[in-house]
Amino acid sequence: MRDPTRGGLSSTLNEIAASSHVGMELEEGSLPIREDVRGACEMLGLDPLYVANEGKLVAIVSPEYADLALQALHSHPLGKDARIIGRVTSEHPKMVVLWTALGTIRIVDMLSGDQLPRIC
Repeated sequence: MRDPTRGGLSSTLNEIAASSHVGMELEEGSLPIREDVRGACEMLGLDPLYVANEGKLVAIVSPEYADLALQALHSHPLGKDARIIGRVTSEHPKMVVLWTALGTIRIVDMLSGDQLPRIC
């Protein structure tokens, strides 16, 4: 389990993938990004995967226990938005990728330095 406060989800998952020698695949449509956060990121040109997530939890659970873990999280008000957002794989070790809504794959790198807004 990890807290994605510093570096956001991308850095958290990249650290886990690198230290565990596994790959990770995220599903863009499964990411629980609130609409107000998505809108602010679009307006400011920021990627929500790199935004600090204070008070959040990233847990990696065996597939056979994933539904049980979700039920436990959903039983508490703070876990109501818990979701399965991807999977751990032996493919592409030490790398995190995102399956986009368009069906393409995007590499999700570790955040280096401060995230700067896109201006064009």
